[in-house]
Amino acid sequence: MNFIAQLNTAWRSRDSLLCVGLDPDPGRFPAHLAGQDDAIFQFCSAIVDATADLVCSYKPQIAYFAAHRAEDQLERLIAHIHQRHPGLPVILDAKRGDIGSTAQMYAVEAFERFGADAVTVNPYLGRDSIEPFLAYHDRGVILLCRTSNPGGSDLQSLRVEGGQGSEQLFERVARLVADEWNEHGQCALVVGATFPGEIARVRQIVGDLPLLVPGIGAQGGDIEATVKAGRSAAGTGLMINSSRAILYAGTGVGGGFAEAARQAARETRDEINRWRVAA
Repeated sequence: MNFIAQLNTAWRSRDSLLCVGLDPDPGRFPAHLAGQDDAIFQFCSAIVDATADLVCSYKPQIAYFAAHRAEDQLERLIAHIHQRHPGLPVILDAKRGDIGSTAQMYAVEAFERFGADAVTVNPYLGRDSIEPFLAYHDRGVILLCRTSNPGGSDLQSLRVEGGQGSEQLFERVARLVADEWNEHGQCALVVGATFPGEIARVRQIVGDLPLLVPGIGAQGGDIEATVKAGRSAAGTGLMINSSRAILYAGTGVGGGFAEAARQAARETRDEINRWRVAA
């Protein structure tokens, strides 16, 4: 089953548009995990097992693993998700962007080494930098379009000229991906929850193309505005990511951290679905 089919199945079977970001910070782990060689795997896998019926996907951020020399635990975690929760897609948040053989190696890293179902990619080096990822037709390629950070406006809001006349750069990216780069139906876009107007504009351009939406929770994005702006005609189309607000909901509760994460995930999922129906 390819990434888009997995995602459609997860949206439907779990009645959820929630994506949980796995950004492990050992400094915030419960005390009983301190000093354990596989603490990152133990923490993340417990969160996954507690929330898997409430989410449409998981998004491990590679920097949080690499900074602690824990790439082996990332491999183990993705394998764990696939084995224990088959069909639930895993997005490797790596934001890779390079050319030629280097881009090819990044694709091998994401899809063959780590076994991710999708990967985030920077589109600003152009189509040839994306081709090695697109060559894996069963895997998802999720391209940065309108990011949630304030500095994203420095470039993404610049106006450019082209076949559609004057438009902002993020609009050009959305159009390129939807109209030219998505030949095998495997692409999605990153559009931040902090810019609901831009989410609506991207949805208008790309139709039902999936959108990965970071920025709710700790970053302050509004769930109601996000859902109303970004839902597809079928009431899906979104992977709304929350990381720290779920992972560390149980800070200070020791062994109950996974249950606290489950409660936070359930509340977030239900709040998303409230506006999904109302929209």
